[in-house]
Order: sequence, then structure tokens, then C-alpha cells
Amino acid sequence: ELRSQVEHIASRFLEFTSEHVFDRYLDGSHRPTKYRSNPVIDIGSRDFRDPKVQWYEPTKSWLMTVSLSAEHKVRFYSSKDLKNWTQLSEFGPAGATGGVWECPDLFPLAVDGDTNHVKWVLVVNINPGGIAGGSAAQYFVGDFDGTKFTAEDDGAPAPPAGTVMQDFEGAGFGAWTATGTAFGPGPAAGTLDGQQTVAGFDGKGLANSFHSGDATTGTLTSPSFTVASPYLNFKIGGGRHPHQPGKVLADFEGTSYGDWTTTGDAFGSAPATGALPDQQQVSGFQGGGLVDTYRNGDAGTGTLTSPEFTVDKRYVNFLIGGGNHPTGSAGPTALELLVDGQVVRSATGSDSETLDWASFDMRPYLGKKAQIQLVDMNTGGWGHILADQFTAADSPALSVLQRAHWADYGKDYYAAVSWENAPGGKRYMIGWMNNWDYAGAVPTSPWRGAQSIPRQMALRTVDGRVRLTSEPVNSVKALRQASPATATAGVVTNTSKALAGPAADGKALDIEATFSLKDAERFGLKVRTGTAGEETVIGYDTTTQELYVDRTHSGAVDFNGSFPGVQTAPLKAVNGKIKVRILVDWSSVEVFGGDGEAVITDQIFPDPADQGVRVFAENGSVKLDKATVWHLDATHD
Repeated sequence: ELRSQVEHIASRFLEFTSEHVFDRYLDGSHRPTKYRSNPVIDIGSRDFRDPKVQWYEPTKSWLMTVSLSAEHKVRFYSSKDLKNWTQLSEFGPAGATGGVWECPDLFPLAVDGDTNHVKWVLVVNINPGGIAGGSAAQYFVGDFDGTKFTAEDDGAPAPPAGTVMQDFEGAGFGAWTATGTAFGPGPAAGTLDGQQTVAGFDGKGLANSFHSGDATTGTLTSPSFTVASPYLNFKIGGGRHPHQPGKVLADFEGTSYGDWTTTGDAFGSAPATGALPDQQQVSGFQGGGLVDTYRNGDAGTGTLTSPEFTVDKRYVNFLIGGGNHPTGSAGPTALELLVDGQVVRSATGSDSETLDWASFDMRPYLGKKAQIQLVDMNTGGWGHILADQFTAADSPALSVLQRAHWADYGKDYYAAVSWENAPGGKRYMIGWMNNWDYAGAVPTSPWRGAQSIPRQMALRTVDGRVRLTSEPVNSVKALRQASPATATAGVVTNTSKALAGPAADGKALDIEATFSLKDAERFGLKVRTGTAGEETVIGYDTTTQELYVDRTHSGAVDFNGSFPGVQTAPLKAVNGKIKVRILVDWSSVEVFGGDGEAVITDQIFPDPADQGVRVFAENGSVKLDKATVWHLDATHD
């Protein structure tokens, strides 16, 4: 209902532009009158979003920027009188296109503060298909000449070269083993019968489990190989039905069933180690043992029952085969990396028939035996997987989402738009702090969602690329209470401890901290911590050079499966130091890394009593140079 209302308001905005002209724009009157010649623009489509109308001084005319949402385009119009409009140009598709494009914004900014070097920024919000999943705000940097916006080539890296392990260019799968019928007898030559157009694969073939109209299941598994390269890169598409890791209740790897109870003779006295006498080949099981009731030539009957356990997870996942008892449409459809028979990495498509690059970090498994397994155990919507170009490489391949530009890398920054004609020529932007993945389910009442802190935007050169950066507006500092809490500088090693005692605890905080790198793999701050293990972790991963927010244990997270998780943003240390600013509120964190080049905004719903602030380091040491915590006053009485 909320989304319907928002979309209705958005559509009325364009209708207003089309049907009403304020007399004050023409003769100084303040009375609106309905224009007879409606609509002033026939865009030829119902799929448009959120026009922005602004004055463009060089041509002394009005400029309209409007999104063609389903086509992933932005269209530009010009008018002298707000009545007669001329189409100027279109931009797109480009960047991330996994969802509708809406809420476009266009504005100029000086690069590195140089007013003689001005670039234009085109913001295009997208839903779904954001960098963290669901809703997000992407942007393009380029030039606008009054007619056309041209995005610049920012030198985003091409997929790295490496040793191709499987490219699916042969007539069959070679040494890879298929079970079931989902993947067919060999690579597909593109699109299968009944399937939407498949794109993004290399060469002539790919693995495609859409056989028989997406109604089949099965696996495709590589031979065992020794991990010798830091990364495994591959192209992947299809459905988003991931493998869900969890606590193993039973893996049947022992010489008995342990505390599981058997009746009858179908299960024998211990797990089987593969096919039983006279049985066809058994495959797809993990490790060395499995439950198999083919005893006595399939003549036995009986039961095998687990001990009683407390249900503390939403699902019990398992591998199953044998008789005609299908898993239905709720199984995983994923690409999995198996090390020592256990799934250690997984990836899925993005509900798209277009393949995109992805990567597994193989460094923890160097020298170990591994296998690649494509799993299709889903027969519901988008219940298939596409894969191609498995390559062992020294660096990771970047997906379209990773190559795109994002105003914010969190889950909760969307519909970002800026103000025109702000004092002092500043550019301020604000975003909706929510995500359509779960906007209707967040555990708040009577309202859902909020606005972000307004941010001052700038263009800066970071690692040779012009990037849009942001920082909280200066007026936020006026909310700081006197006498901040200050942490003691020093080395933090393999621990989590209070940052500055009770004086730092709170529900509304402004934190500034600087760390010097040593050998810790991860370090940072934990906020809204409590006695029941609740915490929101704001950290830095030195192995990936990423800022991250982990809200897995941030409080209420079980209202939607896409809410808990970790959001990351690329951030490189400067002179061996990492600097962060964190705005903590009752139900949100807004994290600004470096000089605003890495920003993560996330909602959180902790217990009101959980107000602790801690500093931590994992697998090594880090030096806390300084940390200051201000309590913030409310913005209203």
C-alpha cells in the first residue's frame, strides 16, 4: 500500500508538469491554472519516473530529466515556457540495469574544488539491482553540453587474464559430471526452448539448466583440482536461490548412526559409503558416507529417526535422492565451491538471463583439493542457473555492479535527489533510508522508513578516477553535546573491548575515529552493543581493502530474509591509515569512510537498552590513533 501511494505521488508529479503551469512563471501571478493543451509531453509510454525540471542558464531554458524506467534510459527535454517541450537526447542503458531506473538527478560539480574543471553527475536510482541488493542510488560522471549527457570512460578494469578451467566450448562437458537432466547432455548454444534471450556468455557454449522449460533438476560437478591461484573467476546468471549454510545436524561420516535410531532393516547398522550391491551408481553426496536404504536389493523397510532437537533456524536443508519424492521448488540453485567435500563459497544469478562476472577468493584454500559444482534443485520461477568461463587468476573479476558507481553502498539509501540553488553553490543530497526488499516489513510503528542525514556532495579524484563523495552537512555538528568521550590511543590485539567506558554509550552518537594499520585482518568499532550479543559492526577488512557494516546481529533481523548481512564498500588506506565517521541513531547507522568516498547506510533495530560502543581487532593488531564520541541532541523538541 505504501509503495502504491509513493508511485501514485510520483506519477502525479509528471501529470502536474503536464497539466498545470503556474502563472507566476509567466506573469507573476501565484494562482495555478490548468493548461488546456494537455499533455504538454506525450512520452509514448506509461513506464516513466520522477521528472526533474530545472533552469539551464546557458540556453535560458527549462531542462527536464526523466527516467524511462523499464528501458533503463534517461531522456532530456528543453522548454522556454514550460508548455512547449523539445526532446534533446537519451542516455542509457548503462551501468547497473537489474531493476527499474527512477528518480534521476543531473547537476554540475567542480572536480577537486577546481572551478575550471567541472563535470556533470547523472544520478539514476535503481530498484532492484543495487550493489547490496534491492534499492540503491547509482551515478555516472561525464559531460553535459546542453543537449546530451556523455558518461566518461573511467578506466574500470577488464576481467583479468588467467588459466581457463572450463569454457563449455566442446560437444560435451568433458571431465565434468552431470546428474539429473537439468544441464542436458552438454553445453547449450545460448537460449533454450521457452527461455528468454540469454546474453553475456563468451564463445558458443555455456552451462544452462533451463532444459525442459526449467522443470528439471540436477548438478554439474568439476573433477577435483588443487587450488593454485588466488581467485576463481566465472560468469554466472539465472535465478537467485542461494545455498544456505547452517549447522550440520548429521553428515553420516561416522561408522555408525550415532544417536539416530533405526527400525527395520532398510538402513543397516551404519551409513553406506556409496553404491550398495546391485545398485546403480550413487552420486551427489558429500564426504564419504550417506544414508542409503537399498539394502538387500531394495527389499528392506524401516525408519531412521534423529534425536529430538530445538528448532532455532527457519529451514532444514538436506541432500536427497532415490525414489520419486521430489524436493519441490524450494531447493538451492547455485554455483558452489567444495573444499574437502564441504560447501565453502556459493554464488547465484540475479534473476536475469544475462551472465555477469563473479569471483571466489581462493586464498584460504591454496594447496587444498576443491571442486566446482553447479546445483539446480529449484523448479519455481527463475529456477535455473547459467555459467561460463571458469578461470583461475591472480586478481578478481568485477561484476557490472562492482564496476558501476554508487552514491552509497548500504542497503538503505534510495531515491537520492539533490537541491537546486543551495546557498554558496553547494550541492546537498538526501536519500530515503529504506529498501523495497523489506520496506513493508520493518518492525516499526506507526511509520516505516526515514530520510538520511542531508549530505554535501563533491567530486574528488580517488585512485585516478573521479568519484562522487559525500559527508554529513556541517549543521549536524551543531547537534553535538559538549564534553565528548575520548578513547585512549593504543594498540588493540585480538580483542573486543569498551571504547571509552560508559561515557561513550548512547543511541544517538557522532563518532570520529582513525586507525593505523598493523597486521590485523579486520578491525573497527561495534555500536549498539548489549548483553544478549546484539551488535552492529563497522569494520575494515585489510585482506579485501573494504569498509563494511555487519548487521547480522544488530537486533531484530528476522522479519525478512534479505535484511541480515554484511555490506561492503571499497576503501584504500591513505598513508597507512583508515578514517571513519559514524552517525548512530536509534534505528540506523550512516558510515563515511576516508573523505567520503566509501559510504554505507543501514537501518538497525536493536534493543533500546543496547547502547554500548566497543573497539575490536581480529587476527592481529591495529593501532587506534584517536576516537571521539559526541552525544547528539534531537533535531526537534
